[in-house]
Amino acid sequence: MSDRTSPSSHRAARAPAADPLYERMLNEWRAQRGDLWVFGYGSLMWRPDLPYDERRSATVHGWHRALQMWSHVNRGTPARPGLVFALIAGGSCRGIAYRVPRAAVPAVFPALWQREMPMPVYDPRWLHCRTPQGPVRALGFTLSRASAAYTGVLADGEYRHIFEHVRGIYGSTREYAEATHQELQRLGIHDRALARIIAAAGTIAR
Repeated sequence: MSDRTSPSSHRAARAPAADPLYERMLNEWRAQRGDLWVFGYGSLMWRPDLPYDERRSATVHGWHRALQMWSHVNRGTPARPGLVFALIAGGSCRGIAYRVPRAAVPAVFPALWQREMPMPVYDPRWLHCRTPQGPVRALGFTLSRASAAYTGVLADGEYRHIFEHVRGIYGSTREYAEATHQELQRLGIHDRALARIIAAAGTIAR
């Protein structure tokens, strides 16, 4: 596809040292003997940075997208954490499933892990995705409500404060949330919870 990225951007990534979860997920992919599918529900939708051969609209049941995970690096700092999306148990989520060709996976997997797991907070798992072309089993990054990184539902004033004042190495939560909201709208996906947070924070998705 014309909008896929070059595999060369992943050559510098190295496999995480002595990470048993990384090794387990990689070995489970190897056992599938096929291409790698990845489910995007946040920034992976508008900045996939994956050398994919195919992308499909996809729906996952049993999980929903929520701006309820503290970010101490990408969108905030340890002293002033921001927020990022996670898949939380319950409901359903519409997003994008990307098919990464098998030959590219040895370079893509460590780069993807580095992007999504700079701190071991997410619970990566294989998700059953429904797509118009049929079901696929895709890697997705979920979050337990028992995790210290789970925020729960915040007050509107707290969302507003974070949107206005908190930044990390990749920018602010406001920029991240608005970019995701804009892409969801472009895809015809209406996320009521995200729209409400953006409205409550006094921002408008551009």
